Order: sequence, then C-alpha cells, then structure tokens
Amino acid sequence: MSTTLSRREWLRKGLFASGALTLGAALPMNSMGASLREDSKYIYYSNGFKELKRPKLPDLSTLKARLFLNENPYGPSPKALEALVNQAPGGNHYSWNILSELVEKIADQEGVKPSNIMMGPGSSDLLEKTALVSFMKGEGNIVSGDPAYMSLVNVSKSCGGEWKAVKLLDDYQHDLKKMEAAIDADTKIVYITNPNNPTGTITNDKDLYDFVERVSDKVMVFVDEAYLELSDKGLKSSMVPLVAKGKNVIVSRTFSKIHGMAGIRVGYIVGLEDTLNSIQKITRGGMGISGPSIMAATASMDDKEFLEMSKTKIAESRQFTFDLLESKGISYMPSQTNFVMFPLEVDGDTYLQKMYDEKVAVKVYKFWDKTWCRVSMGTMDEMKVFAGALDKAIG
Repeated sequence: MSTTLSRREWLRKGLFASGALTLGAALPMNSMGASLREDSKYIYYSNGFKELKRPKLPDLSTLKARLFLNENPYGPSPKALEALVNQAPGGNHYSWNILSELVEKIADQEGVKPSNIMMGPGSSDLLEKTALVSFMKGEGNIVSGDPAYMSLVNVSKSCGGEWKAVKLLDDYQHDLKKMEAAIDADTKIVYITNPNNPTGTITNDKDLYDFVERVSDKVMVFVDEAYLELSDKGLKSSMVPLVAKGKNVIVSRTFSKIHGMAGIRVGYIVGLEDTLNSIQKITRGGMGISGPSIMAATASMDDKEFLEMSKTKIAESRQFTFDLLESKGISYMPSQTNFVMFPLEVDGDTYLQKMYDEKVAVKVYKFWDKTWCRVSMGTMDEMKVFAGALDKAIG
C-alpha cells in the first residue's frame, strides 16, 4: 500500500498533529499567497486570475526601483529601530510578558478587550491559520471577491474547501449583493479585503458596515484591513467596532504596510474571544514573534509623526503615478493603497523583461481578459525612475 499522503491528508495529519502550523513550509507561495506552479509561465490563483512569473531577480540591492512587493520605502520608524536594537540582547528570553503589553496597547487603540486580540508574525500567517482551523475537516466553502488576496482562499482550498468567487463591480468595489446571495448552508467564511489587493480599490464603508453587520449573524466574516491606514478615511472606516458589538467578525491588521515593518513580521487579528480561542486551541500565533519585533511594533505605534509622514509621502507618489498614467492616456484603478493597478496594451512578458532590464521591479497579472501592471509606491525618486522605464517598456 502506498505511503504517500495527499496534500489534504498531509495538511490534516501532519500539521494539525504537530500543533505548529507554518504553511510556508508546506506549499511554495508567492507574495499574495498563491501556489506556484513550476510547469507554467504563470503563478495561478484561479482559472481566470494569474500572475506572470517574473524574470530572474537580480541582486535586489542593484534595483533602482523596488516596486513589486507593496513595501513602505520609508520604514521602519527611527523609534522602532531603536527599540529593536535595545531589545536584541534579551533574545535569549521568551517574550510573553512584553507581548501581553503590546496586546493591551493594541486593544486600547482598537476599543476592545485584550482577549479580542490574537497576535501573529504578520497578518497573512493569521489568515492562513484561520483558514486551516475553519476547513480542517475538508468541507464547506469560502465566499470572496475576485480578484482577491489569495492567502486565506488558497489555504481553504488546499484543505478541501470550495472557493465561491464573486467578480468585483465595474467600479472595482465588492459586489456585496452577489456575495450575500452566494452564501449557503456550507459557507464557513465570507472574506473581504478592504482596500482590496491586488486592485488597491476600496468598498464604501457604510455599505460594507451594513453588509458585515447583517451577514455576520449567519456566518463568520473576515475583513482584511492590511492597507486601511493608507486609505483616505483610515481607521475611521474599520469594521472593528462590530467586534465590540459582539458580531462574528474577524478583522486583520499588519505592521508591514504603513509601519514599514514587512521584514520584522508583526500582525494581529481582532475577533470574538470564543472565535479566537477556537483558533488558538490548535495553534499559537504569538509564538512566532520575536521580542525585538514586539518592542519595535510597540514603539512604532507611538511614532505618530512617522505614520503621518508615511501616509502623506505614499499619497504623493500615488498622485504622481496617477498623473503620469493620465498623461499617457492610460486608465488605472482608483487606488487608496501603496500600489496602483493599470492595464497594459503590450505583451506582459516583454513588458516585465524591459522593466527588469531597467532595474525596476513590478508585477504583471492577467484577469478579466486583460493584462495588468501593479506598481508599488516607492520614494519620489524611485517613481521618476519608474516613469522613465515605463516609457521604454510601452514603446
């Protein structure tokens, strides 16, 4: 009898038995959490949504403009760096005590109890753990917009769940009516990324609040707010108040974007205590965060000047990009994040190669029968380099 385990069996028997769920070691992933297929020119998300494989990366230190991973070019804050260094000598100790202090600080900012917070090494880790716990029996479905950030979706599918994808509206908002209509007795999670990734677009906060408040009485709603602090209204349009009202909602947030700490790895989710306990019975999110990372996050929360500067400068680069594209007669999605998506009229592979030849790293996707470029916001100098490379790449 064969001893080879299927992916689904391996996920159930291996990962859940260990209690230490690190999906990155199980499946090769790209930066949006999608499975990488080595036998194709694409990185697949679904039959209609895929990312073109990038040319071989040069030494990243040689890039003139690193604009492909939605990073904050201005971070981490000086206060975060100082705290990181000061805590490093304590690296021989576990950090539960200072983690609880960070949890209390976050809970106070969010207007919830510490028991409503679960920490993790970035928010994607927590998306994946929520999916693993929700679909560990290999049954049910997840409803989300399409395109969407695929980390939670792909883990759900890998465990045996079904993805019910609902195309975004023509104005790139989530189609909340069709999403609600897609919910059935087998739906375990309704997943919304707001602002959305990879489109950068935002769904009206009042409409979304009403939707989440109503739908969460039927099924868990997971709202990924990784980029919300960069949007026009910021945290004023968060869905976290619904958790405080006792609704079955999980909201994720990360220190990777506005805080500029993508490589330091801190994130959290806000949810009902019972919901978070059901996840933490199987896995511990906070175990993956180092003491220096905890202290850096704590210091960054207090550096309001840095956070405001980051939002302002990223918005300036975004406006520069809008103006550049308009000057060339190129339409674009109305982003409220640190990246912009726009359609290409040239071959995607050729475009990518030309951009990389100019030492400018961007991404290219195919969906809705179009080819799209997604460019992350860098410094203004980097965006000017991008402008020059774009001229050469589109001819």
